[in-house]
Amino acid sequence: MLAAAIRKLSRPMLMLGLSICLLNGMPARAQNADSKPPAFDPALARSLGADERGMRPYVLVILKTGPKKMAAGPERDAMFKGHFANIGRLAAEGKLAVAGPLDGVDGWRGLFVFATGDLEEARALAATDPVLIQGEMVAEFHKFYGSAALMAVREIHEKIQAKAP
Repeated sequence: MLAAAIRKLSRPMLMLGLSICLLNGMPARAQNADSKPPAFDPALARSLGADERGMRPYVLVILKTGPKKMAAGPERDAMFKGHFANIGRLAAEGKLAVAGPLDGVDGWRGLFVFATGDLEEARALAATDPVLIQGEMVAEFHKFYGSAALMAVREIHEKIQAKAP
């Protein structure tokens, strides 16, 4: 139901909504008069590529069902194994901030958030993925301005992941 509602939004409204959701998920600054807000960490901000607002440019990629669905079997399994390996490689290189599957409704299969504001660079990075190379999925690219804290997701995820995909 949420996915259907999201698809009805205009692209600018979708980007605004994603930004708000990401920011709302971040820890709130203390409201207690006796407590101090967290101290600004300029080294951390620099390491994450943050601007003065703690934000940075990204490219959001929506992966949709493509024209060449591969039949179940060893070739499809190998393609998806390559897809997950490619995600891991791009994340390890610091080029991919976040990736994950969607519910498949209306052909929306997954997303990437690339750590670049350049659409051509994002297209080149996406072009390395086997599901796009094989035509199992196609990519839709959008500029996205969000919290630089997304760049810390990989490190945190590794600490909470009990089993690799």
